Amino acid sequence: MEQKIKQNDRIGENIRKIRKAKGLGQTDLVRMLQIDGCDMTRECLVKIERCTQHIQVSQLRAIRKALNTSYDALIDGTEEIETTAK
Repeated sequence: MEQKIKQNDRIGENIRKIRKAKGLGQTDLVRMLQIDGCDMTRECLVKIERCTQHIQVSQLRAIRKALNTSYDALIDGTEEIETTAK
C-alpha cells in the first residue's frame, strides 16, 4: 500500500493556487498527470484540492512535476508562483 500524506488545508489550496496561476484547469492538469503515468481522475483532484482526500506520495510527486514547482510551494506555499499564462 502506498504511503499517503496527511491532508491539511494548505496542500489542496496551494495546488489549486499554483494550477490557476499557470492557467490550467483541473481537466488540463489531470490529462498531464495521466500522460505522465499518474492514474488520477478529475474527481480525485477535486477532492484533494478541497482537502477531503489524502494525497498519495506518487500523486504529489506527479503534481509537482506537472506544475513545474517545488515541494515547498505545494506543501507550505512558501515559494513564489511563476505564471506561464500570458
